[in-house]
Amino acid sequence: MGSSSGAGDRLAAFGERLAEVHDALREELDRLREDAGAHLAGRGKWSRELRAHCLAFCAAVERHHTGEDDGAFPVLARRYPELGAVIERLEQDHHLVAAILRRMEDLLDGVEPPVPETEARRVKGELDGLAAILESHFTYEERQITAALDSLAVPAWTEVTPAFLRRPGDEEPGD
Repeated sequence: MGSSSGAGDRLAAFGERLAEVHDALREELDRLREDAGAHLAGRGKWSRELRAHCLAFCAAVERHHTGEDDGAFPVLARRYPELGAVIERLEQDHHLVAAILRRMEDLLDGVEPPVPETEARRVKGELDGLAAILESHFTYEERQITAALDSLAVPAWTEVTPAFLRRPGDEEPGD
């Protein structure tokens, strides 16, 4: 997480890191949407790399949300019981996003280039819907829990970056 001049700086980094992870996920999703859109506009081709990128993105979002559900949210709920309704809403969003990710993975399963236009349009539609939901979700989450995250003292999170604070492409601990 970089060096810090004091405990307050280090702790404040949790909220900042969450926003950085969200920004990285937004950027990846924008690239996927652009690539799928280029394919549909005849400016690009659907490749195995694009399929792999989609699946890697799905895995990164799933890792992030599972990390929040299993790690961050229980810590926040214990420390800040007044965040219960916020956490419940965020978890509901996670279920909605997970359903979209499953649909995308099902759409991509076994699809080999050249991808029929109807399938490409379905994937692009799922990506567009996912973008809208994630933008709303990330914005709400950042607004509602950043200050609470900043106040937490969780030594384990500074020793090993937890799943919800790892950007797409970050290695798993022990890699």
